[in-house]
Amino acid sequence: MTLAPFPVITALFMATLLAALEQVSSRRRVLDVLSLATALAVAAIDLQLLRTSLTGTIVYWFGDWTPMRGFPAGIAFVIDPASAGLALLAALLTSAALLFSWHHFHAVRTYYHTLMLLFLASLQGFALTGDLFNMFVYFELMGVAAYALTGYKIEESGPLEGALNFAVMNSVAGLVVLLGIALIYGETGGLNLAWAGAALSGKPAGPAVSAAFILLAVGFMIKGAVLPFHFWLPDAHSVAPTPASVLFSGIMVQLGLYAVARIYWVVFSATLDPEVMRQMLLGTGIATAVIGAVMACLQRHLKRLLAYSTVSHSGMILAGLALLDRQALAGTLLYIAGHGFVKGALFIGTGVLVYHHRSVDEKELHGRCRSLRVTGVLFCVAGLALSGLPPFGTWAGKGIIEETASSLDYHYLSPLLSLCSALTAGAVLRAAGGIFFGLGHPDAVSSSAPATGEEGSETGHSHGPTPRIMLVSLGLLLVLSLVVGILPQAQHVTQQAAARFIDRAGYHALVLHGQPAPAQDAVPQARPGVAIPLVTAVAALAVATVFLGPGPLRGRGRESVKALLRGPVSILRRVHSGYIGDYVTWFICGTGIMMVLAQFWF
Repeated sequence: MTLAPFPVITALFMATLLAALEQVSSRRRVLDVLSLATALAVAAIDLQLLRTSLTGTIVYWFGDWTPMRGFPAGIAFVIDPASAGLALLAALLTSAALLFSWHHFHAVRTYYHTLMLLFLASLQGFALTGDLFNMFVYFELMGVAAYALTGYKIEESGPLEGALNFAVMNSVAGLVVLLGIALIYGETGGLNLAWAGAALSGKPAGPAVSAAFILLAVGFMIKGAVLPFHFWLPDAHSVAPTPASVLFSGIMVQLGLYAVARIYWVVFSATLDPEVMRQMLLGTGIATAVIGAVMACLQRHLKRLLAYSTVSHSGMILAGLALLDRQALAGTLLYIAGHGFVKGALFIGTGVLVYHHRSVDEKELHGRCRSLRVTGVLFCVAGLALSGLPPFGTWAGKGIIEETASSLDYHYLSPLLSLCSALTAGAVLRAAGGIFFGLGHPDAVSSSAPATGEEGSETGHSHGPTPRIMLVSLGLLLVLSLVVGILPQAQHVTQQAAARFIDRAGYHALVLHGQPAPAQDAVPQARPGVAIPLVTAVAALAVATVFLGPGPLRGRGRESVKALLRGPVSILRRVHSGYIGDYVTWFICGTGIMMVLAQFWF
């Protein structure tokens, strides 16, 4: 019996069962145990699928509707190491989030656990499916669960507004994806990824094909929080419960970018000009990384700070994918895992602050958390890991991307990615230094941003010690990121995953005709250096020191710097206005520009 459908079936069945427990008294711990056991069971199934997929890609046809004369009449899960690895990452992050939430909520209803498991089921299905319309269905299910989790405190205006912004932008994304699907269906007569790719193979890229790719890419880039489609993410993060934020930043954004890469390599790679594709995605990724890093430095609301950090790292991931190279793709997959665990740990750290002080305002919490020594130390370690400090997974992944970029003559990419890493990690370390150690001034040069969207009513005010289970979940995520960076097996898996991911012909032959792909030529594993990552980590500490320590940003110096930055900062704040009408306008502009450029370039 194949395990392929069970990650989705298990999560969906248990979500339904938990919803039926609403009328059961004293159900809190029952819900916690059942939901955590479900997430761990899904992780165990994903791990087994990953091990099996390393020996050969798994193709599972629902209802045993196999292709008839090469035409796919049914719906398939196509599970290779990349999709199985991402599904495993989603299950592990969900487990950590559910473990953390045991003591996080003052009161909780069954719909929290139900929504978390629905979210998990949609993440699993989205990663494993080999059908474009099926991908859209899981995309929408993921969105519905995410909107509801964002608006968990529906009685308050902030979460309601954040959930509405999220829902509007992602509904627009769903509409755009649906238009792209319609164009693909019109061109190929099918929606199986392998069938569509085989039908388009070798054909010139006409206006309909290039428009279909741009529509699909834009729709998934909205989920991936890529410039100029990223505006919904900080608004959602600032009001969503902490466990939901772990999943938003740890895996949901990354799956949006995974979808762009998957549809390009399987469907469009034999049709669209790879050099044009490289330049378009690389430019978008770099702009996203830079703007996200600058915006992170301007925040004092910790969740917004981490959300903009995710935007920046989303740009770095897109830049890694944009190189369209097997080695760079392996590094990107490694970076996605390392970053997901580190970002999850940072959000759990902010959840501990909410548990004790019902606030995530850097200025308000300045020096008030000195007693949270363990949390403070782990938060700082996670901040350094975000910069790519060896031997965390972020170091291994980013190092491979940078070395591959240099070998492809993109020498400017390494310093740019390092700068963005230093800025985002420096912003996190600045906040940690002020909050946990009382360093610097509470009103740092850039911390004039409003700190709205606090989670005050989400949890009870606690004067006791931090529950160990919260620290365990935080520490486990950091250990997992270390495992990704240290174990050579992790790099070996991502190398195999990348080789299988870009093998378009092998994917088509296996899915449509059941012919196993020939073994890929082995390539020497890249060895990321340690010098540049160490310099980046020191640069991150330097950024934090500039804000916290005595120096040019104190007294008159600080006022001078503020005056110098006031113009550009004001423009950035106006662009990120928080009004949904402005966000839709930017979406229309971004989509229009990409559509026009695609018609000229492809």
